[in-house]
Amino acid sequence: MPAKKTPRASRVETAQLVLPGLTNTHGTIFGGILMQWIDIAGGIASARHSGGAVVTASMDRLHFLSPVQLGEIVILQAQVNFAGTTSMEVGVRVFAENEVTFKRRQTTRAYLTFVAVDGQGRPRPVPPLVLDTAEDRRRFKDAQRRRAVRLRERRAMTKA
Repeated sequence: MPAKKTPRASRVETAQLVLPGLTNTHGTIFGGILMQWIDIAGGIASARHSGGAVVTASMDRLHFLSPVQLGEIVILQAQVNFAGTTSMEVGVRVFAENEVTFKRRQTTRAYLTFVAVDGQGRPRPVPPLVLDTAEDRRRFKDAQRRRAVRLRERRAMTKA
């Protein structure tokens, strides 16, 4: 079994600039571009935790809270909230930062599930999470509840 790791060890923060080719006719970023950046940040966090390759299993509770404008700086923060046997839930928060004032506002949030895979693409074990803080424990419990819902939904989809 891999060594235990804290959620903090998986944390990722990355920044992107919203350029004209990334925006729609309203001057705001395409949702799909933002989803891609969220997936990448989440993938890096889960790979850090698992110590290797991961694949995206799901993205849920994706909420666009406010639009991201052309010229703004997008800050993505991701961290593992829950680790199971082979899967992990990663929470991603997205902020838009004004390029002049550097004021930040949260624009998006999402939860993604990643599965660690070996060289043949088969699931492999991931380290358990060490929950040092009250915040870590809260996030873990919240993630357990979301996981139960996702598993019920998945079972229902595979029956159809």
